[in-house]
Amino acid sequence: MTPTATRTRGAATAVLTGLALGDALGSPTEFLDVPAVLAETGPWREMELPAPALVTDDTQMALALGDALRATLDHGPLEPDRFALEAGDAFVRWYHDPDNNRAPGGTCLAACAALDALDRPREPWQRASRTGSKGCGANMRVAPVALVPGTTAEQRAGAAQAQAALTHGHPTALAASDLTAHAVHLLAGGADPAGLVGRLRSYALDRRTRYHHAWLGDLWSLAGDPTPDAYTARGFDECLAALDRLRAALAHPSPETDPCLATGDGWIAEEALATALHCFLLFPRDPLTALRRAACTRGDSDSIACLTGAFAGAHLGPAAWPADWSGRVEYRARLLELGRRWDA
Repeated sequence: MTPTATRTRGAATAVLTGLALGDALGSPTEFLDVPAVLAETGPWREMELPAPALVTDDTQMALALGDALRATLDHGPLEPDRFALEAGDAFVRWYHDPDNNRAPGGTCLAACAALDALDRPREPWQRASRTGSKGCGANMRVAPVALVPGTTAEQRAGAAQAQAALTHGHPTALAASDLTAHAVHLLAGGADPAGLVGRLRSYALDRRTRYHHAWLGDLWSLAGDPTPDAYTARGFDECLAALDRLRAALAHPSPETDPCLATGDGWIAEEALATALHCFLLFPRDPLTALRRAACTRGDSDSIACLTGAFAGAHLGPAAWPADWSGRVEYRARLLELGRRWDA
């Protein structure tokens, strides 16, 4: 399939809007268990978007990544060295931004501080990566990689993994980011949600030992794995296990049960992917219910709902989001500007 063959009309705008809406809806419920969420919000199917609809570092970093992609493409094709430089610069700008006050993740902060201290590009960015971390900060921001028209599958995979590796160098963080971007790409291209988990499993099996040397350099050696292939396989194997748990949960769907009980709390990358897909696939034609289910969980609700919104937006397009929600989410102008650039 070519990038524009059957792409959902307005997919980029819908994905970016959806991830921000999920982020804003899930932010107040993060760190609460389900009884506490219900005590605050009432019935979960009736949850309202907060006023003001403020987002977290999830949306902020997705926008930073979008800016890095745009700056890279302004110099030519999407290629590893320029992308690593632009993404590192964008993440460091986010690190110093006064608005970076939304309980950002510790791994992102530590890695960005280390990136800031490097003499780049003379000192390789891999020295700043936190190779022991597979936190969901790696893939909660990756959706923009899937939205750039005209990129190849190898470019998407390489960029998805490289943006994760700038902060989270654990192989599962890279694999989950690659799979997240691939899911957004498939849905935006018209893929049937009913077959999505199977297609993601096939993708993971096919790429299980494919290390992207041009994009990742010697990162594998810093993580302590014996070979690049072993490093990559370690990450995809954990993601495959998470997808198997998701497939088992969807065989007997239980919409009123907290999805985290089946697919994990979402604090780590493979669980964020699986639980966000779980919420989306419970309600593939009802995006607000999917967001509400994601926000009413015991886990990392803003990141789970952020990814759920990206999947729903990719599948359904801008019509997924009512104007009284999309019109008041924070960073609305930046989200629209970036989306329109890639929807043109």
